Amino acid sequence: MLTVALYDAAGRAAYLGGFHAAQALIFERLGRVFKTHRGVHGEFSRLIKDGPGSDLALGRFLSQTYELKSMADYELGPGAEVSAEVAAAAIAQARQFIARVNELLDAE
Repeated sequence: MLTVALYDAAGRAAYLGGFHAAQALIFERLGRVFKTHRGVHGEFSRLIKDGPGSDLALGRFLSQTYELKSMADYELGPGAEVSAEVAAAAIAQARQFIARVNELLDAE
């Protein structure tokens, strides 16, 4: 997506990758499925806040990249586009987020 200048889509995909990873952790720990963005964000934050190796950046990833998804899906006009730099950073953060969630799942 980055190589063909689909920066909005790249930002959205970065968020959704993390969102689904968070859903997987919630399901593995609780056996429950949260479908809403708010529900997943809240439950994921609750699950990791006191866990071993708690990481503030891990907890902020979903809310920060949700803004990119919102921009891509709903905002119009000047300044409503995701830049190449922001999209690339979101993808890098998503990779780190998903890797960390995989570590937490492996520790189960």
